[in-house]
Amino acid sequence: MPNPRTGKRPPDIREMLTRIRKSVAQYPKAALFELRDLGYGSVFQQLVACIVSIRTRDEQTLPLAQRLFERASTPQAIASLAVDDIAALIHECAFHDAKARQIKAIAERTASEYGGDLPCDFEVLTSFGGVGPKCANLALGIACGSGGIGVDVHVHRVTNRWGYVAAPTAEKTMAALEEQLPKRYWVTINELLVPFGKHICTGTLPKCSTCPVLEFCQQVGVTRHR
Repeated sequence: MPNPRTGKRPPDIREMLTRIRKSVAQYPKAALFELRDLGYGSVFQQLVACIVSIRTRDEQTLPLAQRLFERASTPQAIASLAVDDIAALIHECAFHDAKARQIKAIAERTASEYGGDLPCDFEVLTSFGGVGPKCANLALGIACGSGGIGVDVHVHRVTNRWGYVAAPTAEKTMAALEEQLPKRYWVTINELLVPFGKHICTGTLPKCSTCPVLEFCQQVGVTRHR
């Protein structure tokens, strides 16, 4: 039943994500999920791609990660590259020099300590320099179907705008979502809310008039919309 004061329905996350899946089908997939579907779905490949994606748009992340993996797709192969070669392959992403050093270090450790096959282990992934909870959880979720929720700017903004959680930072949003979001949606929510946040529930002037889940959304912080 809708709230008589606001006219909004209580959140029904299953219904909301079903509607969102239909609404974003016309848009490109989030880069890491597209890479998985292209055959780059190992824990190592997903972790490297997530590092490339930091402060970088999906439209750049996808071709840059593909370029790197087409040159060297395994930890052993990437470890054999010079840092300058890795930096050249991902040059268009933000902080490419620092990321190249991080990627080479991860490749070297993966090859030497794990035989080229990273385990599905959050503690192992976050032990690498430059790897935080978001990238670890995304790699584990996509490659292993395990781990926590990968909360990026879109998941953070959209779920707080809905009023589904109320958290000031992405880290606190992750904790809040892990408390109340059913585990079967922990990977799906990032897969769907990245294109939804980019194309419909945008940071400024969200498209509320055509939003498929407007009846569930509290529109927290929205002062102007389309």
